[in-house]
Amino acid sequence: MSGQRSNHKASVLTDGKVLITGGKHYGNDLASAELYDPSTGLWTNTGNMSTARWQNTASTLANGTVLIAGGQDKEPRLTSELYDPSTGLWTKTGNMADARYRHTASVLTNGKVLVAGGIDIRPLSSAELYDPLTGLWTKTESMKDARMWHTASVLANGMVLVTGG
Repeated sequence: MSGQRSNHKASVLTDGKVLITGGKHYGNDLASAELYDPSTGLWTNTGNMSTARWQNTASTLANGTVLIAGGQDKEPRLTSELYDPSTGLWTKTGNMADARYRHTASVLTNGKVLVAGGIDIRPLSSAELYDPLTGLWTKTESMKDARMWHTASVLANGMVLVTGG
């Protein structure tokens, strides 16, 4: 990488490259993004996100774009944005209803993304669905318990198992 970072996200793209986004560097919140090409072992800088963020989620969608959702810099974020690997550009997309960080994001079999839990001022039980076709978020049924730093796994039957937190 071009510099040190922690609390960042790594997403494997459809072409096998890895997109590294955001994080922190010695207390500074990062908006920068880099690509790693495992076939050459080289790192290259790509466009910056519209805002610095860490403890967000990064999900590779069926169309090859990467959805970045939530996270924090000075405050919890409800914003989300998309990275297009074919252009190297970022575009803003719909905002979540709830600002959150330390949440999970699961790409469902229908292509939508389920975001669950996390923390704003206190741990959250709320969940939202992102529709890549419309760029909009909709609230969905909340979890029984508020959770942060949990895991979420998409099962073979399409259900999402949320554990811990």
